[in-house]
Amino acid sequence: MSAPVAPTLLPFTVDDYAARIARAGAAAADAGLAGLLVAPGPDLTWLTGYRPIAVLERLTLLVLTPDGPPTLIVPTLERPDAQAAPGAGAVTFRDWTDGTDPYEVAGSLLHPDGRYGISDSTWAMHLLGLQRVRPGTAYVSLTDGLPMLRGVKDGAELDRLAAAGAAADAAYAEILKVRFAGRRETDVAADLAGLLRRFGHEQVDFTVVGSGPNGANPHHEAGERVIEPGDAVVLDFGGLLAGYGSDTTRTVTVGEPGDPEVRTVHGIVREAQQAAFEAVRPGVPAQQVDRVARRVITEAGYGEFFIHRTGHGIGVTTHEPPYVVEGEVSPLVPGMCFSIEPGIYLPGRFGVRIEDIVTVTADGGRRFNNTSHDLGLVS
Repeated sequence: MSAPVAPTLLPFTVDDYAARIARAGAAAADAGLAGLLVAPGPDLTWLTGYRPIAVLERLTLLVLTPDGPPTLIVPTLERPDAQAAPGAGAVTFRDWTDGTDPYEVAGSLLHPDGRYGISDSTWAMHLLGLQRVRPGTAYVSLTDGLPMLRGVKDGAELDRLAAAGAAADAAYAEILKVRFAGRRETDVAADLAGLLRRFGHEQVDFTVVGSGPNGANPHHEAGERVIEPGDAVVLDFGGLLAGYGSDTTRTVTVGEPGDPEVRTVHGIVREAQQAAFEAVRPGVPAQQVDRVARRVITEAGYGEFFIHRTGHGIGVTTHEPPYVVEGEVSPLVPGMCFSIEPGIYLPGRFGVRIEDIVTVTADGGRRFNNTSHDLGLVS
C-alpha cells in the first residue's frame, strides 16, 4: 500500500513564526506576565522552528518582553545552527561565549521585579541561574500560566495533523494483515513502527501492543509475552509527521475472543467514544467531553474500570493541553485538537480502548482518524 494522499504541506514561513511570537506576547500581557522565557523544547520549536541537535548544559533561551525585540540567547558555537532555523528572521540574537555568565546576558533583558512565564522544559539550573542574577523576579510555568498557548491550531497545523492521522490510519489498515498469534508483543510493535515510518512519520513515539491481561494496563507498552489465539490486543501508536503528532488506538482480537465479555465491553467503549465525540462543540468545557464518556461507561456498570482521563491535546508533541478531564473548565475553541480515548480495563483479563484525534470546528468536531471502530479481527 502506498502512502495516503495528503494535502501539500508547505513549510512554515518567517511570517508564520512572527505571528506566533506576537500571539504569545499578547497572551502573556493578557495574563499579567512581564514576558516569556522559552528554553529548547516544544514551545521553542513552535515559536521559532529551532530544535537544537542536543540540549546540553549551555543556556539557550528565547526572551519575549513588551519593551524589546524577541531575542534568542544562544552559545556562540551554536549560533550558526540557530540562525539556520526557519523562524530565525523573526528574532534577534544575543550570543555568549564559554567563560562568561549567560545568566547576566539573559538577566539584562528582564525587569528586576517582573513575573515571567517560563517553559516547562527549562532546566532547574537555568531557572536558578536567572534567580541568582535577578532575585526579585518570579516565574510561572507555561502550563500553569498560558496552558492554551499552542492549543488552537491554524490551518497549516491542522493540515499536518490530518496528514499524520491519515498515515496512522494507513498503518492500522496494514497491521490487520499481519499475523499476531504465536508472535511476541515486541514483534508486532516493531511492525507498527515500520509501518508508521513507511507512511511518512519521521519519528515514532510509541507502539503499544497490550495482549490479553497486559491490555488491562493502560501504560503497558510491549513485552515478551507471546500473543495467543483468542486474545484481545490493545494497539496504541503514534509519532510525528511533518513535525505534528498522530495518536490512535484500536482493539483487536486474535480470531474470535476467548473471553465472551470482550464484545460487550468493546460495544460500551465504542458507545462512550461516539457520545464524547458528539459532545464536542465550541464553548463546551473540556471536562464535559470527559463526563459524557464516563457517564456511558458508569451506567453500563464499568465505571471503576475507566481509570484515566478521556483525552489530551496534540500538536508538536503528542501530549499537551487541553486535557479532557474533570476540572478542565476551559471552553473548547475551533482549532483545538485532542484525543478522545475512553477505555475499560479488567485486571488480569483484558483491556479495550478506542481513540481518535479530533479537532473542534465551528459547529462540532472533526475526526483525524477514520478507521472502523468495530472490534478488529487478526490471525
